[in-house]
Amino acid sequence: MTSSPRRTTDVSPRPAVPASPAPDPGPHPLRFGYGTNGLTDLRLDDALALLSDLGYDGVGLTLDHMHLDPLAPDLAARTGKVARRLASLGLGVTVETGARYVLDPRRKHGPSLLDPDPDDRTRRVDLLMTAVRVAADLGAHAVHCFSGVTPDDTDEDTAWKRLTETLAPVLDTATRTGVPLAVEPEPGHLLASLADFHRLRRALGDPAALGLTLDIGHCQCLEPLPPADCVRAAAPWLRHVQIEDMRRGVHEHLPFGDGEIDFPPVLEALAATGYQALTVVELPRHSHAGPHFAAQSLPFLHRATRAIPQSPEGRTP
Repeated sequence: MTSSPRRTTDVSPRPAVPASPAPDPGPHPLRFGYGTNGLTDLRLDDALALLSDLGYDGVGLTLDHMHLDPLAPDLAARTGKVARRLASLGLGVTVETGARYVLDPRRKHGPSLLDPDPDDRTRRVDLLMTAVRVAADLGAHAVHCFSGVTPDDTDEDTAWKRLTETLAPVLDTATRTGVPLAVEPEPGHLLASLADFHRLRRALGDPAALGLTLDIGHCQCLEPLPPADCVRAAAPWLRHVQIEDMRRGVHEHLPFGDGEIDFPPVLEALAATGYQALTVVELPRHSHAGPHFAAQSLPFLHRATRAIPQSPEGRTP
């Protein structure tokens, strides 16, 4: 998910989506997906078919009213149908929980795990536990979540206490289902950085079910280390990766090439960690041209992968 950008990007008329997948660069250990939060103008079945046709390995599925609504009736039956569709298309999946108004039509990302009202915090906890169960039924490799923004009337110590308390039952569900919970450091949130993730991990006693969602753009935006070094530092806890371009100090998810990130070193570092799950393109504010950006993003990532230096044996490090 992403906060409101500081500036907008005009998009001129786009060419039609290619009917066949872009040429694959050859064997490599990275698996690329695209987030449905960047395809919100498409029906879920159409979005999945598009990604399969384009050659993606999987999908980052945001549970929302237009894409597998977690609050609507017959969730189990609808989840089963999506699972069969994913299998028929050969797509892997991770479940994301950054829908803007799924719980409250008037509060973006509300309520959060940090809300003063305990009943509101429980609503977010229930959503996350539902997401974990959906992920298990889909065969997803992780469930993504974030902390939320600290309310104005809440001090930092209280906010951290709420975060650890609310995540405890979610982690219990993750442990029972075998689906890790991957917390994302989000600019502007209580848990905003890799250092904050480690604070949470230590506070919870380093549970095996707790992992990390690393957003490469966020590393460029605010981490002290370059993105490739962030990947190496985060490697033991990586359960989900989001990727897009970004500029230093500006939290705005950008199409590849519009920001400042040098991607081959990032992908080289990611490949070297042995990370096997999906690396998902995260462009939630580009749904107005989602098929175009989905078609453009995968060839860019394949070109960046081809630019990774090879070892003497001809293998990626």
